[in-house]
Amino acid sequence: MHCIALFVAVLVVSGAAIAQKAPSSSAAQAYPNRPVRMVIPWPPGQATDLAGRVLALKLSELWGQQVVADNRAGAGGMIGTDIAAKAASDGYTILAASSGPVTINPLLQKSPYDVERDLAPVASIGLSPYVLVTGTQFPAGNAKEFLALVKANPGKYSFASSGTGATAHLIAEWFNNLSGLQVTHVPYKGSSPALTDVMGGQIAYALETAAATMPHVRSGRLKAYGVSLARGSALTPGIEPLATAANLPGFDVGAWLGVMVPAGTPKPLVDRISAAVETAMQSAEVRERIAGIGVEVEYRRTDEFTRYLKEQQARFADIIRKGNIRLE
Repeated sequence: MHCIALFVAVLVVSGAAIAQKAPSSSAAQAYPNRPVRMVIPWPPGQATDLAGRVLALKLSELWGQQVVADNRAGAGGMIGTDIAAKAASDGYTILAASSGPVTINPLLQKSPYDVERDLAPVASIGLSPYVLVTGTQFPAGNAKEFLALVKANPGKYSFASSGTGATAHLIAEWFNNLSGLQVTHVPYKGSSPALTDVMGGQIAYALETAAATMPHVRSGRLKAYGVSLARGSALTPGIEPLATAANLPGFDVGAWLGVMVPAGTPKPLVDRISAAVETAMQSAEVRERIAGIGVEVEYRRTDEFTRYLKEQQARFADIIRKGNIRLE
């Protein structure tokens, strides 16, 4: 009898512990009942910050609870991403995630977090296209002429990026590799100084974000030869995809933005956040504001986003391996 009583007591205690650990569906339905923190691992004004704030504002409206933007910049987005990864998995910390600190940096250096172990995908919200640009003095009228000229002069030309290992660097390396170009990489501290030297003719070309390049293309200070998304982009009207303009089938890449939460966040809460993000992304105002930042709206639900992240990791790992890219 004592054994049976002890066994029943153990079951009761275990059941209580499980009930404490996994919130009930009613608790999930009551979420959120206090402010939610959105960790943004970049400084104010950067694309992830701007898009994250647009989404935070809409989520605040939908939930009737404030979603507070918390900028934690540094180490290429890794500091803030680590803060979110180590936060309590209770749904009250969400991460404005992006390709640099989630997909690329962990492939190039030791990161304080393991993406698959420490973070859970919720949804993607956007994709930043990249544009191949030169200064106006560069003697090529289109992408095919550009490739013919650079290929005919191996080692003569250089390309700029916003830094070694940056998304722009890796996308350019993939383009160079597919095109068979022999060129020199010149890294800068950000896209602005890189594009300044491209405009000045000190550097031949760059593959940088539409947000950074298109104002200069529109003003006539840069020439655009193609965009990195195979379907083209509404953000780069009249600019052909490089996949066709440069005859590079399969060249289809951009920098993603999305929402993640600490791993272990209960599925009912992940589903609730995901549903709110989906509703927010259906708003014409949200879509217009994100496009205005220079980010193509691209929503993916949790399962689609999870698959997409695995594909992106494999793609960039291949680019890094083929380009023998290392951080100094």
